[in-house]
Amino acid sequence: MSHSRQSFATPVVTSVNAGSGLEDVIAAETVLSHVDGAAGRLIIRGYDLQDLAGWTFEALLSHLWRDLAPENLDKATIRSELGAARVEAYPIAMSLVGDIDALGDVEALRLMLAALPDATNTPHHSLAVAAVPVFSAAIARRRRNLKPVEPDASLGHAADYMRMLHGVEIDAGRVRALETYLVTVADHGLNASTFTARVVASTRAGLFSSVTGALCALKGPLHGGAPGPVLDMLDAIGEPANIRPWLQAALDRGERLMGFGHRIYRVRDPRADALKAATVLLRDSAERIRFAEKVEIEALALLAERKPLRPLQTNVEFFTALVLEAVGMPRESFTNVFAAGRMAGWTAHVLEQERLGKLIRPQSRYVGPMPA
Repeated sequence: MSHSRQSFATPVVTSVNAGSGLEDVIAAETVLSHVDGAAGRLIIRGYDLQDLAGWTFEALLSHLWRDLAPENLDKATIRSELGAARVEAYPIAMSLVGDIDALGDVEALRLMLAALPDATNTPHHSLAVAAVPVFSAAIARRRRNLKPVEPDASLGHAADYMRMLHGVEIDAGRVRALETYLVTVADHGLNASTFTARVVASTRAGLFSSVTGALCALKGPLHGGAPGPVLDMLDAIGEPANIRPWLQAALDRGERLMGFGHRIYRVRDPRADALKAATVLLRDSAERIRFAEKVEIEALALLAERKPLRPLQTNVEFFTALVLEAVGMPRESFTNVFAAGRMAGWTAHVLEQERLGKLIRPQSRYVGPMPA
């Protein structure tokens, strides 16, 4: 498959007011993704998200890495390369899994990710993507006093992730739902973790250092999202008769309804629609999903009534929680599963930044005291 060579512009950093968090500052030019919060649109290399949601994860990687990786890879080649890379990552998981009991799940993933050796013949972008499901599944099984499951290089990436987690091959519907999730969260503009990856990459520290830095940024509660608390909310509501009074009481206390509202999107998060569509594959969880949909309807009505000037629509976390619960992911693993999907975007941004070969070094404005 041949593709025309694309040009990549030098990042531009403009002046910014102190304390703004770089809000609305253009810090890079990229061919990878564009988030239009006003229109509720996410574009990934020329495709709207809804057109990508049915793709395999390998096909998405082929699209994201096109003309950025040293080699042009089709999805079949990527599938084979990821399978071999998962096998390569497994001994690292086995060597470290006994040392993670005092660590949280993200800290454990950080430990394993930082152990990936720069001196390997496997392309680093492939090994980074392949390693996260191996590590994440091993960590989750350790929490249940179960031995890690060795990868099966012949399986697709999502299918092997599920098999390594559960110890057996899982039905196609749940594999497809997980794959939809991995594709849906693969890239999302210049968010905090992706920007971190690009800053580290700009120093020529290498891909593994860059994506480890990205994971550290993702660990922060202001970035990593809150799909677990969505399930806590559903559990607390309990049954349909409690939905409206529970939500009203929460809003009366000034609490946030988990799974609603987004810093960027002023209309419905397009990723929420992609994941909601995937829930039809999860027949074993149909009752839970129907209950959650009733909560969503009531929550949106109350938010529109209570906060008419502040658009608060369903965000990606609401249906993320339902999908990940239904495929059997432990709640404490949710951030690591997110990292498994977002690693696709992180690696693509690192490859793009490395092509620029320019250090990201913005200026700061000194506001402290001057010498007497």
